[in-house]
This record gives sequence, structure tokens and C-alpha cells, in this order.
Amino acid sequence: MRLHLVQHGEAKTEEEDPERPLTDRGTSDVRRVARHVAAAGSVTIERIYHSGKTRARQTAEAWGEALGVSVAEADGLAPKDDPTIWAARVTGEPGDVLLVGHLPHLGRLAAILVAGNADRPAVAFRPGGVVGLEQGDDGWSLFLALPPDLV
Repeated sequence: MRLHLVQHGEAKTEEEDPERPLTDRGTSDVRRVARHVAAAGSVTIERIYHSGKTRARQTAEAWGEALGVSVAEADGLAPKDDPTIWAARVTGEPGDVLLVGHLPHLGRLAAILVAGNADRPAVAFRPGGVVGLEQGDDGWSLFLALPPDLV
């Protein structure tokens, strides 16, 4: 099983817009990374879930469009949600999943899966970038880290 973790793209400040949608740069970054990954042809994501916050929904929709995959809101993906919820949930998923969320949640989730401890950083996230984790016989490992500035 492969799990793709995407931190939402760059968002407007709360002062600019209380809904905090993506900036033009954030939208561009997300679309560029999603299209690059889709063009590689090796991604088999079956479901995309997001936190429900505007910036995460917009990011998920860009990925859904690039991959031709439906997008749904899910609980447990907000910035301060308990990462053990999704750490347990992904093991029951029948196929590859992409989660769009926020820090610190995504970082803590990756740390639980890779290092077994939410407080032990396992990977650095960048707004609009994607991190790929793969579950093997010996646990989870990193197979992809693609920030927008490399695409």
C-alpha cells in the first residue's frame, strides 16, 4: 500500500481572507506537482481525502483533476487532530490513498508510520509538495518527496 501525503499549497493569510484559500502561487505549485506526478504514470491513487478547510479542498481538487480521481472530505485531518486516527485507518484501506492536510498533523502522521513516534520527525513537508510512504513487510518507508521548487 502506498500513502501520499500532501500539505495544502500556499494559502492567503487570515487577514487577507478568513477562509484562507490558496494564493495564485499556491494554486500554481499544487497543479504543477500534481500534473508532474500524474504524467509519471506510476501513481495508482484510488481515493483522495482532505480536511474540509478551503485550502485543503482546493489542493485535493487539483490532485483529483490531474489524476482523474474523486475527492472527499474526511475527519481526522485538521492541523491538530490526533494522527493515530489515520495511522490506524490507512492500514485498512484496500488501495493507494492521497491525504491532503496540514502541519503539524501530516508530519506527526508520517513520523508515526515511519519512525513509530509522532514526536520524532521523519520527513520535511513543503506547501504544495507531496510525500510518498510505502508499506512493506517491515513497516513503512519513504519512497517519494517532491517539493514544488523541484518541478
